[in-house]
Amino acid sequence: MSSAESASLGRALCIITGASRGFGRAVSRELSRLVTPGSGLVLAARSGEDLHDVQAELAASEAGRAGLRVESVVADVGRTEGLEAIIRAAKDALIEQMDHVMLVNNAGKPAYEMDQTNPDWVPTLHMGHSETRTSHSDRHRRRTQRQQNKVLFGGFDNGAAECEGEASAEVTTEEQPEMDTTEEQHHNNLVILAEGQICAGQVEAEVTGADAENIDIREKQTEDQQLTNDCVRCVQSRAEINRLLEENRKLKSKLDKTELNENFLKGDTEKVKYYTGFTCFAIFMSVLENVKVFLPASKKLSHFQMLLLTLMRLRLDLPVQHLSYLFNVSHKTLSSVFSDTIDVLYARFGILVHWPERHCLQATMPPQFTDTFGNRVAIIVDCFEIRTERPSNLKACAQTYSHYKGTHTMKYLIGITPQGAISFISKGWGGRASDKHITKQCGILNKLLPGDVVLADRGFDIRDAVGMMCAEVKIPAFTRGFCQLDAKDIENTRAIAHLRIHVERVIGSLRNKFKMLHTTMPIRSLLPCEGEDVTFLDKIVRVCCVLVNMCPSVVVKPGTIETCTC
Repeated sequence: MSSAESASLGRALCIITGASRGFGRAVSRELSRLVTPGSGLVLAARSGEDLHDVQAELAASEAGRAGLRVESVVADVGRTEGLEAIIRAAKDALIEQMDHVMLVNNAGKPAYEMDQTNPDWVPTLHMGHSETRTSHSDRHRRRTQRQQNKVLFGGFDNGAAECEGEASAEVTTEEQPEMDTTEEQHHNNLVILAEGQICAGQVEAEVTGADAENIDIREKQTEDQQLTNDCVRCVQSRAEINRLLEENRKLKSKLDKTELNENFLKGDTEKVKYYTGFTCFAIFMSVLENVKVFLPASKKLSHFQMLLLTLMRLRLDLPVQHLSYLFNVSHKTLSSVFSDTIDVLYARFGILVHWPERHCLQATMPPQFTDTFGNRVAIIVDCFEIRTERPSNLKACAQTYSHYKGTHTMKYLIGITPQGAISFISKGWGGRASDKHITKQCGILNKLLPGDVVLADRGFDIRDAVGMMCAEVKIPAFTRGFCQLDAKDIENTRAIAHLRIHVERVIGSLRNKFKMLHTTMPIRSLLPCEGEDVTFLDKIVRVCCVLVNMCPSVVVKPGTIETCTC
């Protein structure tokens, strides 16, 4: 059997994508047998070698020899230029008038539903319905027309039935069980139809003549009533929508206040102070702007929440499990975020614990220091301790045990300027280390200049070490075995103690502002960080000192601080 005899599509132009293999190749073969000579096949695929094999196969087939034109296009239908190439090939193959144009799409990817410029969006147009709803008056008019039609056709049926009854009675009376000829049957049908039309005409005349005016009045009344009902429903619906929108707005506002995001702190200074320690929301956002680029990406926490949970843990010493519930993350995720945020804060803001230049110190020296020591005071030093867990190693256990605290601790040397800013913080030392040993080994002596004065407590017997830097240390006087001090020593001790108390106030502010420094730190926080010579506890302490420096000084009252651009 020839292809012309088996064809069922007539003269057609067929475009097949993905025709180089599989389903597309099989469809191409089948269509070549279903079209008549003079038809065209446009084969498209991304694989040129396989596509040319299919083209050669179809051209050498019986249909190809009979006049089937086969074109191949190596193109990607997922790209605009590929579609344009296929369209050009289809236009070239469209030599004569075709009975059908067929597209078999076996390649590409789904188009975005809202992209109205995409060619794949075109088949969704003119689907046979309109989005405009029919008005109430039109629906009422159609309903009335249907009722009239029922009356008319109902009368016709009744008339026809009556005529049939009469005809049947006549047939019964005349005892004619059946019609002898088709002419008599046709005559009876004409009689029934004529009588039915007469009955229907009478009913129609009655309806159109007597009830036309009443129907018009009822239609108008119905339309007016419908419009009135529609207006009332519109007003009620609009009021209900406005009520729901207002309720939705209030619920969103209430939800924003409970969620730990920007709206949780924004506009509430007391809440900012309680959760972060900062005096205002602007400082928090300034810190966030400087660190958010370096914070790791998280699927569940924003950069704002990362910084907030870190400050909340430092400030309030909240358990990790409690914070996990608050921020809806796992225990492991929160611990990792806290560690990463501390690392970023340490790297970005660690330099804010800065030893100022001498001219800056002298320009901002408070009067009480100037009256006693002139403008020579460079730093006030003291040590504070943080409790730790008991190490399992005996040597580490001995090094961290503090006889002063009666427990295992890490000791830090802190130094403040006369203005009350923290200008030095050492690395952590075991609680057994003396103040003198820490002072000599922590590197603070290298920052002293000739003529500087250092204020310290009695435990800092560092006159020799400070003297090597041509500086001077001022500590309270000892009785040296006497019952009481000389009058001069008493006066000097009173002056030193009055000024040295500032460092204790700063230490108290540091530990009270960040309650995490009051807790017992785990042993893992005492281990050096990977690739660094500082421990995680050292980073926490330094970050806390930086955050204290961002707050107003506890030494100098606001309004009396002198600034220096150094």
